[in-house]
Amino acid sequence: MKTDFKLIDSILEQHGSDKAQVIGIMQDIQKEYRYLPEDALKYVADKVGISYAKIYGVATFYENFSLEGKGKYVIRCCNGTACHVKKSDNVQAALWEATGMTPGQHTSADGLFTIERVSCLGACGLAPVCTVNDEVHPLMTPTKMRDIIAVIKEAEKA
Repeated sequence: MKTDFKLIDSILEQHGSDKAQVIGIMQDIQKEYRYLPEDALKYVADKVGISYAKIYGVATFYENFSLEGKGKYVIRCCNGTACHVKKSDNVQAALWEATGMTPGQHTSADGLFTIERVSCLGACGLAPVCTVNDEVHPLMTPTKMRDIIAVIKEAEKA
């Protein structure tokens, strides 16, 4: 996706092009693109008057920011202690199988899915837990995961 600098200007305007608002600016850009394009970061750095190195440092410090493109559906599987004990590995294996991806892949070739293994989603009482575009799916099983992926694939065909 090509960076729309008019859109970036609009986001900057909403934040008053204030360097103190750089995290909010970056969040809004990522909301639009599902990641932070390098040219957008350079543009923002120039417009708010900070170095590219500083804005890049912010982007790489916070785990929620991504410098790589993501799929339409970002699926996060928790591997924290509670989820791991309740067999989140089996859910993860079903996810890879259902999407046709392998453990080394981050995003599917068709750009539909991004799989992220995370340390904790903060929902230990719902373990094992996954999110799909930030929607929480509690008490996951391999069967539930395969069903979720099947529903997404069917919706994408329509």
